[in-house]
Amino acid sequence: MLELTLQSAPLTLRDGGVIAYPTEAVWGLGCDPANEAAVMKLLALKQRPVEKGMILAAADVAQLEGWIRLDALADDRRQAVLDSWPGANTWIVPAGPRTPRWITGTHDGVAVRVSAHPLVRALCEAWGGPLVSTSANLAGQPPARSRGQLDPALLAQLDGLLDGATGGLAQPTRIRIAATGQVLRD
Repeated sequence: MLELTLQSAPLTLRDGGVIAYPTEAVWGLGCDPANEAAVMKLLALKQRPVEKGMILAAADVAQLEGWIRLDALADDRRQAVLDSWPGANTWIVPAGPRTPRWITGTHDGVAVRVSAHPLVRALCEAWGGPLVSTSANLAGQPPARSRGQLDPALLAQLDGLLDGATGGLAQPTRIRIAATGQVLRD
């Protein structure tokens, strides 16, 4: 397993690599969301169908420009989203013109989070934009809460790992629909 740093991880991502990194509650898998081959590789590793869509994590709202359309939300709903970030809050927001179908899946929106996790934020800042952020496990298996719980077969297929601690949350981030506030995953 290639051990990555905040300096080397962006190079791996630019080369279409899929990496593991700690997030708010569990270990995640990430790649360049604009690179279809990288996203398809990640989906194949995870055994996840493209139709489900992917979550994007960012260091700040500016990194999501073009990926989402906050202007499509009512003022109070847009403010609720913005007030929850940075934080462990994932929202389904109308997709912007930069968001391809391999990210949205069969949906019109895209799941996004401006993370408060220091390593996720630093990784997105070093990368210069949002990253795919999905749990580091095979579909249907429990997510890894520590590096030691990462599936060795999955690790063997990754292009690198950025070590660190998860944020200590008991559950993966809540997912809500931005337009209504409806909770999809609590």
